[in-house]
Amino acid sequence: MAHTEREYTIDHRLSDRDENIHSAWDNSLDPALTVEPGDVVRFECRDAVDGQIDVETTVEDVPDVSFDPVHPLTGPVAVEGAEPGDVLEVELLDCQHKGWGYNVFFPSEMGLGLLPDDFEEPGLHIWDLEGDVGQFVNGIEIPLDPFPGTIGVAPGEDGTHDTLPPRDVGGNMDVKHLTEGSTLYLPVEVEGGLFSTGDCHAAQGDGEVCVTGIEAPMFVTARFDVRSDMEIEQPQFRTEGPFTPTGVDEPMYGTTGISDDLMTATKKAVRHMIDHLHNERGLTRAEAYILCSAAVDLKISEVVDAPNWTVSAYLPESIFPE
Repeated sequence: MAHTEREYTIDHRLSDRDENIHSAWDNSLDPALTVEPGDVVRFECRDAVDGQIDVETTVEDVPDVSFDPVHPLTGPVAVEGAEPGDVLEVELLDCQHKGWGYNVFFPSEMGLGLLPDDFEEPGLHIWDLEGDVGQFVNGIEIPLDPFPGTIGVAPGEDGTHDTLPPRDVGGNMDVKHLTEGSTLYLPVEVEGGLFSTGDCHAAQGDGEVCVTGIEAPMFVTARFDVRSDMEIEQPQFRTEGPFTPTGVDEPMYGTTGISDDLMTATKKAVRHMIDHLHNERGLTRAEAYILCSAAVDLKISEVVDAPNWTVSAYLPESIFPE
């Protein structure tokens, strides 16, 4: 995806060597690096399950993948002058994949993803990533716009904290619009902020419904600044998008989920989209679930017409071959 060219010089490089990796949020961790405001850091990030899946992995291997721990994060980086009550400004300058990635969903007994009860067996697709395109099945091509799924600073509360849920200080937010050119604002709760990132995705549908985007090892380059003129309680951001998979308005096919419960409505919208992809596009139900996680956007269409709420799922039709 084309973005505005930004000139910068990399001041620091943080590799994915073990000494720069941690898998829990913990404000007692020593910084892997301390930088000045304005410095640019290039982070080398491992994939979400820390190398347990590679290009040779098959779906039969998936039940052996452990989530303990998950989300190896590169960092933490301390930024000089950042104090509790400040805001850490993180300008995302570049996100570069390494040529491959994967979508996976897990056996139903693990209870992961939006629809674990619908898929007893696991599913897996290994993606060939070429530039800004990922290859799926049946000639389907997904536009790529990489972003870090997990990005944040250390919480003020002492102890170790699981990386799976997002927090006031960021973390596993999976905001797919935090792409190159975006600026993220994080509330600082500890001295230096202690910033870390990882769990990168080459592409993702809003919702990440099967529990993975296109998970990929990646390089993330960011410029840091400290904002004492801002006061926020949870992360905020500026972004250029893209707000559709191709970055322009394009034909979409939509399904709706309507229910008196937002999560139930969400599940209905995705189930209806899986039905559509299976019946009209010839995908297996497992392939359809993976495609929904990689390329289908969920939107809350209304939350005011009690007693029922509407969630819609949007499928870009440009991903299919002519």
